[in-house]
This record gives sequence, structure tokens and C-alpha cells, in this order.
Amino acid sequence: MGGIVKILKKLYDWVLSWADSPYGFWALVILAFAESSFFPVPPDVLLIALVLGEPKKAFKFAFACSIASIAGGLLGYGIGHFIWEQVDNFFFHYVPGFTPELFALIQKNYQTYGFWYVFTAGFTPIPYKVFTIGAGVFQLNIMEFFIASLLSRSARFFIVSALLYKFGEPIKDFIDKYFNLLSILFVVLLVLGFVVIKMIF
Repeated sequence: MGGIVKILKKLYDWVLSWADSPYGFWALVILAFAESSFFPVPPDVLLIALVLGEPKKAFKFAFACSIASIAGGLLGYGIGHFIWEQVDNFFFHYVPGFTPELFALIQKNYQTYGFWYVFTAGFTPIPYKVFTIGAGVFQLNIMEFFIASLLSRSARFFIVSALLYKFGEPIKDFIDKYFNLLSILFVVLLVLGFVVIKMIF
């Protein structure tokens, strides 16, 4: 567990560094797309930093993040549906949280509760990528998958952006004061997301 936390902390810091670059917007788009199928750090990290830096663009960032994340989710679905048997070893070996045991657990009742699995993963810290690929592997109806992703991802990113837009300065002051503690907490929550999956299924 400690090794995973250290790796995620380094990735977290790397992602956050893009907020101060001229390419922050495009980094957000790429991150949101990649996180939906293989990258371990959620786009919220960069979204928060960008919105705090440019509050007037809060909803532009939320919209871009939502569209890119949903598109990435469709890529994840395609990976699961079309080529999973060719790439499963890569995911099981190199993508944190992917294990054969976890996938076997998720498969249970996926056809019955797949919409809510995807919706819950899209809205919470539970790793969304596991469920986008799982939806393809276990052949969840693609329209159900798309609607669940659209609702959950959009709600998540627009709520975050709206709160930061409305209460930006107090939140910014709080983050500045407790940044190190919050960054560690964020990474721990990320790891716990995978633990929650194992407890639920």
C-alpha cells in the first residue's frame, strides 16, 4: 500500500504542475480522457487548480473535462468490448487497481446493476476506469453506459466548478494553508477507492 501511495503522490504532483503552464487547459482535456480508461489520477486535481486560477472559466473547464472524460469512457468501453483479451495482462500488471479477482467480483450482477455501477463510479472516488472497461467486457448496453457516464461525470465536474466559482477565495485560502495535508489525503482517498470496490462487490 505504501508503495502505491508514493507512486500516486508523484503522479499527483506532476499533474498539478500543469496548472501553472500555458497548456493547462489541454492538459486537463488529455488527463480527463486518459483517466477514464487507464491513468490513475482523477482530473479533479487539475480542474480545481485551474478554476482557482481562472474562476471566470470555471464552467468552460467543467464542460471540457466532462466531454473528454465521457469520450475516454467510451474508449474504455471499446477496450473492454473489442480487445480486452489482448490487453488484459497490461492492465492487470501496470494499472493500479486492476486485478483478475476484482474483475471477477465486478462481473457479478453487472447486467442488472451496471447502470448504477457506472454512475456511482463516475460520481465518486471509486475508480471510473475499472467500470468503463468492465462495461465493455461484460457487455452493458452502450446507451445505458453513455447516459450513466454523461449524468455522473457532468454532475461531478460542474458541481466542483460551481462550488469553486461561488466560494473560490475562502476555498483557495484553505487549500493554500493545508495544501500538503490535502494532497496526501487526496491520494489516500484514491487508494481507498479501490478498497471500497473490493468491500462492496
